[in-house]
Amino acid sequence: MRKKIVAGNWKMNKSLQEGIALVNDLKEVVKNPNCDVVICTPFIHLATVAEMLKGTPMQLGAENCADKASGAYTGEVSAEMVKSTGAGYVILGHSERRQYYNETGEILKEKVLLALENGLKVLYCIGESLEEREADKQNEVVKKELEESVFNLSEEQFKNIVIAYEPIWAIGTGKTATAEQAEEIHAYIRSCVKERYGAQVAEDTTILYGGSCKASNAPELFSKPDIDGGLIGGASLKAADFKGIIDAWK
Repeated sequence: MRKKIVAGNWKMNKSLQEGIALVNDLKEVVKNPNCDVVICTPFIHLATVAEMLKGTPMQLGAENCADKASGAYTGEVSAEMVKSTGAGYVILGHSERRQYYNETGEILKEKVLLALENGLKVLYCIGESLEEREADKQNEVVKKELEESVFNLSEEQFKNIVIAYEPIWAIGTGKTATAEQAEEIHAYIRSCVKERYGAQVAEDTTILYGGSCKASNAPELFSKPDIDGGLIGGASLKAADFKGIIDAWK
């Protein structure tokens, strides 16, 4: 059975003190989830939050890592450093990183390899812009993003990839792909994995939906056969909202 996951992406939000308060709130409400729960925080929170999550059902992830192993790269954080904090996951390829920081498929390929080499699982984000969706190019876009940065991996390596489909036009806009639109492209993504790695790997690959997912629409999204959870932005910043999405798996 493939994993069901609800992952929170805090983005550039919460001071260290605010982050600690949020994790304390989450510990109160997330007790016996029916899915894996991963909290992805800014770098400064990782070591502290790792300690706080010990003995809870929640896991920790980072929001990014560098495309170099180490060296004179002021301000960068390597995959090894992320792993050393106690994190088990890292988000790579988020549309905000691609768009604002010009992260190309080639750069992401390096990041993915370094993350895997350091024992991290990768939440790998793909998705189309509004223009691409309106031109009916979404399939082309997601396939290219898979081919550029993860379809080079061996089958063994690929088992540590979780795909997060995020239509860029639905991130933080309040617009959500309909459950039907989301299922259609999730099924297509799974067919691309099947074509590359075979039916069993495709069946075992977790594919998350991201893009204005909230407690109100999560049950419908998660009821679809190819949607295995969510990568949650804004709604992960309040314990009650995040719990509402996790509870969609009950």
